[in-house]
Amino acid sequence: MNELSPVKRVLMVFNSATGQPGRVGAVLRRYGYEFDIRRPGEGDALPTDMAGYHLAIVFGGPMSANDDHEANVARIMEWLPHVVNSNVMYLGICLGAQLMARHLGASVSPRSDGMTEIGYYPVEATEAGRDLFPNEMMVYHWHSEGFELPDGAELMARGSIFPNQAYHIDNRIWGIQFHPEVDDETHERWLAKSAEKTERPNGQTPDQQRAGRAKYDAAFGAWFESFATRVLIDERVIVDANLGVCSV
Repeated sequence: MNELSPVKRVLMVFNSATGQPGRVGAVLRRYGYEFDIRRPGEGDALPTDMAGYHLAIVFGGPMSANDDHEANVARIMEWLPHVVNSNVMYLGICLGAQLMARHLGASVSPRSDGMTEIGYYPVEATEAGRDLFPNEMMVYHWHSEGFELPDGAELMARGSIFPNQAYHIDNRIWGIQFHPEVDDETHERWLAKSAEKTERPNGQTPDQQRAGRAKYDAAFGAWFESFATRVLIDERVIVDANLGVCSV
């Protein structure tokens, strides 16, 4: 066994009072990461010194990336320059991807026809994204707005309703429009809390979503773990219940 490696820190920024890391957290925990959870909408400050973190993740939320009157949006937009000007890895999920795109000068807006993605929809790899994304994959969405591609970003995955689905800048700043964190508990909580939103144009009913989850979620989860180990995880440190923390 190699010498034990230090646990890495991940800053997790949630845009709701009840948000949880779900599957994203489960994967990162198994690789020895510890979490610093902040909820700026609930008054939590965001750190301006990012040197103590390997990765910052900004999760989704029910508001628009353009809602500067929302405390969490205003605080994250003020904080993002500290991320961009540091060496920390960044993953924006849904709203988190939109906020970073907006900070970098791209627009975030709904479709003119009101179409949404609420449920399971396909994304496909671009030529640049073929090493990280399959040719086509069903992923879980919950959003009514999309982002334009920021200057300097490379598109890695696209969709038919919202064309820009995943991007990166210099392999350090990543944004994805879909939700790999959603596990069974999170999915049911969202459906219970916001079932009326599934009636929006192109939204899938709760029963359709549950059927999609049964059919597609295992492959989606396997993709995220592969993505995390190849992109997000600096030093592969697995936590084993019997052995403790060990390098691999």
